[in-house]
Amino acid sequence: MASPSLSLLLFFLFSLLSPNLIFSSPSSSSPSVQDPHLVAQDVERSINASRRQLGYLSCGTGNPIDDCWRCDPNWEKNRQRLADCGIGFGKNAIGGKNGRIYVVTDSGDDDPVNPKPGTIRHAVIQSEPLWIIFARDMVIQLKEELIMNSYKTLDGRGASVHIANGPCITIQYVTNIIIHGLHVHDCKQGGNAYVRDSPDHYGWRTVSDGDGISIFGGSHVWVDHCSLSNCNDGLIDAIHGSTAITLSNNFMTHHDKVMLLGHSDSYTQDKNMQVTIAFNHFGEGLVQRMPRCRHGYFHVVNNDYTHWEMYAIGGSAAPTINSQGNRFLAPNQRFNKEVTKREEASESEWKNWNWRSEGDLLLNGAFFTPSGAGASSSYARASSLGARPSSLVGTITVSSGALACRKGSRC
Repeated sequence: MASPSLSLLLFFLFSLLSPNLIFSSPSSSSPSVQDPHLVAQDVERSINASRRQLGYLSCGTGNPIDDCWRCDPNWEKNRQRLADCGIGFGKNAIGGKNGRIYVVTDSGDDDPVNPKPGTIRHAVIQSEPLWIIFARDMVIQLKEELIMNSYKTLDGRGASVHIANGPCITIQYVTNIIIHGLHVHDCKQGGNAYVRDSPDHYGWRTVSDGDGISIFGGSHVWVDHCSLSNCNDGLIDAIHGSTAITLSNNFMTHHDKVMLLGHSDSYTQDKNMQVTIAFNHFGEGLVQRMPRCRHGYFHVVNNDYTHWEMYAIGGSAAPTINSQGNRFLAPNQRFNKEVTKREEASESEWKNWNWRSEGDLLLNGAFFTPSGAGASSSYARASSLGARPSSLVGTITVSSGALACRKGSRC
């Protein structure tokens, strides 16, 4: 219920908007003055009804992305609404919004230079904005890296889509990419081959790293509700000046070097990198780099860390790391309880790096080693959304990973 002061304010506002409202003293024979609390409730109901008419949704999960779209039973008819639900540094990634729907009907990848219409490769190289969906459950084993063109959404909702057992997804020098609802795993190296990246260009690719999702000089990228595991190099890597990235609601398991953000200590162009890592579950079988950061600004917020063998959050080259409202459950072994790791620097150097833990829940002996003076301007650049209390992390992340959405019902 609204506070008394707010109720009174809403009451008088309501009275100005409602000329037929009758005021009188309680002792008069005319109708009594309306209870301000009831007036406030009426106004709030009216506001909420208006929001619903405008398309605002709330499933009450506390996860702002999911609350934006998941309780809509007609999500399948309103797929592009997802593009309005982003948060963090990558919130302006629109993907293929306002483009046509492209349906992948063929799981094959026979010719990376001349891809067949109906395949995922034919879809992602097109020049126009496209919202790419899948006709049915499928496992896509790519021959070479899937090199995406700008303004594309890969939307796996409504099908179980696996990109696995071959080279995987590359986002190189393009912008406005959304990847949602895919299973990406067992990714291999590719390369020493020609690969098409647009309708009018193909080129020679050297050997790739074998990442699940590789972001190389990309911007405005959002990876949401994907399940990733067991790739040759990183699950998600962002390097070479990539920025404006959000990695959210993902479920990551069974992998060593999970997430690299920043190419090298000497590559100073990554000082402009801004990445939000929110509402993810870092699960069993993970070793390190959740993430490993260099140079830029990193907001690690409301994630659930239930496993790490070496460390959870690490970095070098003076990154700013703002850890807020996460839950860190240390492994049961005697050692490796520390969340953080500074690499390639002495304490006299890293003590000036701005790393902080605010509102994190540290369990089973887990501990976070903060550093730096905590300059407000530095953390302001590293902040991308408001953190929820760490006690809510379990609820916020319970549906991390690819969702089992079915047409005609809420996801």
